[in-house]
Amino acid sequence: MRVAGIDCGTNSIRLLIADGAPGSKDDPGSNLSEVVRGLEIVRLGQGVDATGAFHPDALARTFAAVDTYAALITDHQCDAVRFVATSAARDATNSTDFFSGIQARLGVPAEVISGAEEAQLSFRGAIHGLPPDQVSDPVLVMDIGGGSTELVLGGADGIRQSASIDIGSVRLTERFARHDPPTVDELTAAGRLVDELLDNCGVDLTDVATWIGVAGTATSLSAINQGLQAYDRKLVHGSRLTRARLAELTSEISGRTSSDRVEAYALHPGRADVIPFGALIADRVADRVGADLLISETDILDGIVLGLLETLEG
Repeated sequence: MRVAGIDCGTNSIRLLIADGAPGSKDDPGSNLSEVVRGLEIVRLGQGVDATGAFHPDALARTFAAVDTYAALITDHQCDAVRFVATSAARDATNSTDFFSGIQARLGVPAEVISGAEEAQLSFRGAIHGLPPDQVSDPVLVMDIGGGSTELVLGGADGIRQSASIDIGSVRLTERFARHDPPTVDELTAAGRLVDELLDNCGVDLTDVATWIGVAGTATSLSAINQGLQAYDRKLVHGSRLTRARLAELTSEISGRTSSDRVEAYALHPGRADVIPFGALIADRVADRVGADLLISETDILDGIVLGLLETLEG
């Protein structure tokens, strides 16, 4: 069987086409074979925090990426497709334009899933690609997106606590950054908000044996730490960042301009301008977690695909 999953966030939209079956209960994803994996920075959430609506340019960029993905899905003859969108897609005042545009291009609806399902998909996707000997209970999965940050605590017995917090790299940048690079006062103000929301998120961040970071902020921080001038998923996946090194990187990155970050770290401009605030969130989580950061290249997108395979088998 061949399936396609699309994860549409505030900053990026990603595609995974994969073959196989979900594997055994004890080894989920063991039979998963990646066919195509793609990412486009579209900044769908451009200005949404301030205006409550999708910008026409953001919709155009997103639809162009979906057109590309639709062609790939057709070319690879997928048996099923699922499109999962961020909650901003539902909250925007012109969300009908977004939903109708996705339906017309893919023939499937854009789904805004519940927080509980998002946590389940993120947790499963994050751990299925990591060797079991690297993962000890309890496990915290952290997904820093553009508009929100997901924190999921669980283990062999499943998910115990989860939270979706309305802070992300794009949201914080648009709300607090007035200078490039951001000033100390701007970072301090953003940090106060992050601290307040983390302290009241309902997830016990002190009871963590394995801390896993997924998605663009975490993977970019790993690539920067390794000095990669060309992104290499194999080198990023399974890499680690100590809490001390994460603090150093956050300070270093925040002290550079966006153009400097593009040149020094080989970052996409759509990632370079927001990563200081994504790193800030990760650093604030690190202050509360007693484990170093383990990077996983598998995440909610892989969880979506595994779920599709299970549905087809059932």
